[in-house]
Amino acid sequence: MQTKVEMRSCAERGDGIFSTTAFKAGDTIMTGIIQEVLKGNHSHASQIGENQYVFHAGLISKVNHSCNPNCGIRVNDMGGHDFIAMKDGSSDEEITFDYAMRNYGIDHFPEECMCGSSNCRGSVTGWQALSDDKKKEYQDFAAPYLFALDDKIRDQRENN
Repeated sequence: MQTKVEMRSCAERGDGIFSTTAFKAGDTIMTGIIQEVLKGNHSHASQIGENQYVFHAGLISKVNHSCNPNCGIRVNDMGGHDFIAMKDGSSDEEITFDYAMRNYGIDHFPEECMCGSSNCRGSVTGWQALSDDKKKEYQDFAAPYLFALDDKIRDQRENN
C-alpha cells in the first residue's frame, strides 16, 4: 500500500511533502510517473539518464533535499522514480531524499544546504561529489545510471 502524503509549508524551505500515515522501511511512499520529457536540465527536473531529464507528475518535484534522508529512489518499470522509505517513519513526518540519489551534478540550487541535519554536507551536491562511503550507503536507494556514469568516467580516466 502506498503511503498517503500531502504538501505543507516548511519553515525556511517553502513547501514540503509530509506523510499522513506511519510507514516502514521498504514501503513505497510515492510512485514516479513521468509527465514530460525535457530538452535539458531544470530546477525541478529529475535526471533519468546521462543526458535525460523529465518532470514527474504530482508532488514528487516538491520533495525536499536532506543530507540525512528518510527516502531514496528506485527506478520503476516506466522509468520514473519511486520514493522508497529507507527507515521507519511516523505520520506527519516530512518526506525527504538526497538529490544526489538521482542527479550526477546539481546546477540549480543555492550554495548553502538548508536541510539542517547533523551530518549536512553544507551544500546540495550531486552524485559525483559524494564520498565512496556515502555511495555505498545509498547503494539500494540511488538510480542505477549514476553507478554507470561513475564506471564510464573511471574508464575514460584509465584510458587517457
